[in-house]
Amino acid sequence: MMSLFENEGYRWRETYFVLFRSKDRPSAEAIIEWIKTLGPRYEVQELRRDEQGLFESLTLLSPDDFAAMDITYIVGEEVQEQVSTLCKEVAFDRLGKQERRKWDRLKSCDARFDIYHFEQVVLPDGEEDDESFLDPGALLIVLQHIAKLCHGVGVDPQSGTLV
Repeated sequence: MMSLFENEGYRWRETYFVLFRSKDRPSAEAIIEWIKTLGPRYEVQELRRDEQGLFESLTLLSPDDFAAMDITYIVGEEVQEQVSTLCKEVAFDRLGKQERRKWDRLKSCDARFDIYHFEQVVLPDGEEDDESFLDPGALLIVLQHIAKLCHGVGVDPQSGTLV
């Protein structure tokens, strides 16, 4: 599988996570069906599944948004450590009702989707771009929908907030 990290036409901008229970891991077919509901603005490349047909990874392009995403499945000790750290860092007294439900769900998560967000490079070599023009719309749509599909919780790791 060729990652967008290896593609000079794209530049990595940020990473988000969706934490969920491994028993709720969707099949590759469920992922494809879900992407179809988003309409023609998204293109799937490099879809990988395991021997049971469960989703492993894919590259998702959104040409109209000059954006793309690599989405990969992670399970194991790394995820459990992240969940433990997130739960310790939360100030529960500041959470609203909906946020508390997400944090309660988070405690049982043992799997994660890493969503690497890339921006398509459109300026000539050597010219710097302004990150303020990066529209996270495509990323946020994908993040919300994939979290719903696997009954997960979206996390912005830079800020530690739930999405």
